Amino acid sequence: MFRARKKSRKKKKRKSIKIRLVKVVFDLLLVFLAFTVVPVLIYRVIDPPTTSLLWTRWAESGYEESRPVFLQHWKSLKKISPSLVRAVIAAEDQKFFYHNGFDWQAIEAAIKTNLSTDRTVGASTISMQTARNVFLWQKRNWLRKSLEAWFTILIEYLWTKERILEVYLNVIEWGDGLFGCESASRQYFKHSSTSLSPVEAALMTSILPSPRRWSVMNPQPHVHDRQSRILRAMHKVRVPIRY
Repeated sequence: MFRARKKSRKKKKRKSIKIRLVKVVFDLLLVFLAFTVVPVLIYRVIDPPTTSLLWTRWAESGYEESRPVFLQHWKSLKKISPSLVRAVIAAEDQKFFYHNGFDWQAIEAAIKTNLSTDRTVGASTISMQTARNVFLWQKRNWLRKSLEAWFTILIEYLWTKERILEVYLNVIEWGDGLFGCESASRQYFKHSSTSLSPVEAALMTSILPSPRRWSVMNPQPHVHDRQSRILRAMHKVRVPIRY
């Protein structure tokens, strides 16, 4: 009888531990969802005031006062030149309107290239870049890549494609200390991004892979080559939205 009671107490103890573990996991899940879903819902209707990259660049500069730490000159999608929209889609993600955040063919090709050659090839879509720039840090590691995938899923399901594109154009880095297409357009061409021509839009977009090393003002030969390729691709890009 004593052994039976002892076994019963052990079972109850194990059951109690399991219940506590389940509760801890459930609480952690709720916290995780709160810290990821809530910001996405907020930025669905409110423009992000800053990003981690702005603060990173500010710290890298030695905390220069001239460096921006908040996004300036936000431009709604309907006020951004259609040429720039076509240019970034042609250059960065031609399947943007037709995938759910991930271009699986590009990811598979990138994995094969990275495993079989010394080259490092990325396959980030516009949605993935937006998720990374708005919610995460830039340093590559498995934690960031996992969170990037999660945030990509969230913005794809909780935002519209138009919203993703608008946020992308307004937060990405277009040059050293230049964030957002409006600031870049004013700096490079002395006019608003509303009136960017196809040639200007393609030139701006051509430096996106390395905006702090590649130049719009003094384009290197490979920048000119990329600009030409983007211009040709722009004519084939379909943008199935009205804005």
